[in-house]
Amino acid sequence: MSSPTSSHAYGIGVIAILIGMSVSVIFYTSFYIPESLAKPSVSEHILNPEVDFIIEIVPGAVIDGNENYVPNQPKVLLGISNKVIWQNNDDTPHTVTPDHRASDAYSGDFGSSGVIKPGDSYEFLFTEVQEIPYHCEPHPWMTGTISIELSRF
Repeated sequence: MSSPTSSHAYGIGVIAILIGMSVSVIFYTSFYIPESLAKPSVSEHILNPEVDFIIEIVPGAVIDGNENYVPNQPKVLLGISNKVIWQNNDDTPHTVTPDHRASDAYSGDFGSSGVIKPGDSYEFLFTEVQEIPYHCEPHPWMTGTISIELSRF
């Protein structure tokens, strides 16, 4: 016959394991996941730049050899002009597609999520210094490069 002490010890051990697992799950879902998914802290002047920087997709951009993204190789400054808007003024849909995966820790992946229809626009808020070459997916001869630089306050 087994002694009651050993079965009580077994029961207490199981309860202790269940409590430990519950505390771990609560910590993971309440603190770790939200913390790991949180956006980085970014200065207010970078989140609200002084002006929007406009890049125009010009009429006739689809024709090889014509100007396409104007300006084509701009330099934008963090806190001054780092909110960039690509306006499609052509009569053909276009994209803004990075040549290689590009992302911003605050704003996420760079690049239009599909075509930018005539009259529509795509905007992106840059919060980090970087240089991104990009193109139009259906018209790969349409290329540009944007450089994001620190402003000299």
